[in-house]
Amino acid sequence: MPIHDLVVVTGDHAAPDPTKRGARFNEEDLAMHRAMVAALEGLGRFRLRVISDHSRLFEELTREPPDLVVNFCDTGLGNVPTHELHLPAWLELNGIPYTGAGPQAMVTCYDKQVVRLVAEALGVPVPRETLIPAAEPPGRLPEFYPALIKPNQADGSVGITKDALVRDEEEARRYLGWLRAALPSRDALWQEYLPGPEYGLGLIGNPADGFTILPPLVVDFSALPAGLAPILSYESKALPDSPYWTDIKFARADLPQEIVARMGSWAERLFARFGLRDYGRFDFRCAADGSIRLMEVNPNPAWAPDGKLAFMAGFAGFAYSRMLEMIIDAAIRRVEG
Repeated sequence: MPIHDLVVVTGDHAAPDPTKRGARFNEEDLAMHRAMVAALEGLGRFRLRVISDHSRLFEELTREPPDLVVNFCDTGLGNVPTHELHLPAWLELNGIPYTGAGPQAMVTCYDKQVVRLVAEALGVPVPRETLIPAAEPPGRLPEFYPALIKPNQADGSVGITKDALVRDEEEARRYLGWLRAALPSRDALWQEYLPGPEYGLGLIGNPADGFTILPPLVVDFSALPAGLAPILSYESKALPDSPYWTDIKFARADLPQEIVARMGSWAERLFARFGLRDYGRFDFRCAADGSIRLMEVNPNPAWAPDGKLAFMAGFAGFAYSRMLEMIIDAAIRRVEG
């Protein structure tokens, strides 16, 4: 039977959200939500229901199960980041098909050290890293500087501020102390800082049907005031009065085709190994010697029209509504196949 009835599930607009400004949904978030709904309605293909109230989510899905859930709940159930897997797990248990990655992929990709170890085993270049367990006092620290210190498990750049780039032991211990106070019981990663360009690469599709590899994006840090670390920090995603919010731009990366093909091959390998489905985003950055290394695998990347995936779709000539349709169609082919 053709898939016609869709339910789109997003973050809970009424619940606190630690990844957003003021720990809540703001007007800019609601504007992105309205734009997404308008784009899907404009397709004219589906009967659409949108649920952003998690208190009635399972009741609604049980009362009238849809043909397909569009899982845009990238904030986690109840806007708890560690609960991102809960919705797909419930949908699996109740036999309701949905877009995007399953719970196992979300759990695995949420652990940045695991992603690095698996990527390295697959032959994908990665930066040097050392895990600093939260349960142990930070004794002797790694000695490679500059370093980027971040939580091992977090989304939305939570725990990565403008001070996360450290150049000596004093800065490192200060930041580790702040991180342990801000995110208790959260392991930290001490990562080799890669000073070169930062790229994003998006895939839409599935291994069985093939992928659309979107043109890579480069993060343009050139307008940042002198002295600010060129990183995508929490300020860039949650503080509109910060230069990180106002001065960082996205542009189409001007890369040789063989480099794009190599990144695409790595992304396809990682997509299959981690069990991603329908779409995914892969973040890379260049080391001092110019070599490209994997930074992160995003199994449920931002769907908003101002997100990296939408920018990359635009570079390929796809309107925002078409990008959303491609994700849904990839899921439909997988479910019906």
